[in-house]
Amino acid sequence: MARSELPKRIRQWVTGQDGLDKMRIEEVDLPAPGEDEVLVEVRAVSLNYRDTEVAMGLYNHHASVSHPPAIVPCSDMCGVVVSTGSYTESENPYKNPAFRLKPGDRVISTFSPTHITGQIQAQDIANGLGGPAPGVLTQYRVFPTFGVVKVPDYMTDEEACCLPIAAMTAWMSLNCMRPNQKIIGEQGQETVLCQGTGGVSISGLQIAAAAGADVILTSSSNDKLKKGKKLGAKGTINYKTSPDWDAEVLKLTGDKGADIIFELGGAQTLRKSFECVRFGGLIACIGYLSGKQDDAADRTNTNLLALKRNVTLKGIVNGPRDELERMLKFYEEKKIHAVVDKVFKFEEGQDAIQYLFKGGHFGKVVVRVKD
Repeated sequence: MARSELPKRIRQWVTGQDGLDKMRIEEVDLPAPGEDEVLVEVRAVSLNYRDTEVAMGLYNHHASVSHPPAIVPCSDMCGVVVSTGSYTESENPYKNPAFRLKPGDRVISTFSPTHITGQIQAQDIANGLGGPAPGVLTQYRVFPTFGVVKVPDYMTDEEACCLPIAAMTAWMSLNCMRPNQKIIGEQGQETVLCQGTGGVSISGLQIAAAAGADVILTSSSNDKLKKGKKLGAKGTINYKTSPDWDAEVLKLTGDKGADIIFELGGAQTLRKSFECVRFGGLIACIGYLSGKQDDAADRTNTNLLALKRNVTLKGIVNGPRDELERMLKFYEEKKIHAVVDKVFKFEEGQDAIQYLFKGGHFGKVVVRVKD
């Protein structure tokens, strides 16, 4: 697409981080790509729980993150490259020729563009899209070439945009956080416990099931649990009717416990996760949907809980570009389709985030930016 064919002004959503109901659409000039950058026409954006926290001014648990007063929200998009800047020859790892793109390439964003490989660092978190760096809920956006990755043709735009945070976090939890980098499905039969039916848990269910692992899914909705079974869950637990769900996990695993637990509840679930993880297992600390502080009178020290079953407790903040590329190859091999709960129009961006915040979704919530 020639530059003359592109709009001179574009629309984008902005939040002052002062409430879900105070987001607004504004018009700005179309940005232009610079050296080793690409201009992407955004087609679809998926939402994550962190987007609601950013919009409410509550995403403040990373010491390295300082948010500007107003910001374009959201980090996960699928779009098409419409123009490129100049490319330079350099030994700089961020200017790898393998990252170069051309107009027409369909791409997804990476959450922390500078996180190319290995352990995430403070500067990578400080570059996270949708807070503190400008996000992707916009019609067009400039990305560094290292900040986007080409996606398989079999995926729709709505499916592909669900991968950067939810699927990537699930992939890292399953494959990159255990001693000796144990790969799920290659170490004998293993069990994965996924808490809830949001984007990360459903992605984890799909990846683990495709790899041959047994998956146990929890939810307060029997209808959602039925959907989970259709996606491959071997066991399901309604934590409302079975509040001692940790005991149910032990029953389903012959008292061995789950090899990997997707810990998304936080304050009200972590203690139970410690009780039903396998000896030597992994608790992947991903979210805190039940709160950031528990109110239990008996606050047994975490180190004692970890010692009890020789547990690895690992915090997960997404993953590097090279693991995203490896995950995409797995998705293409298994032909996994991300589960999309509901698609909103671009003008309904605020409604979409409020819908996500209510927590009734199964899988991912998506905003279709371009009809």
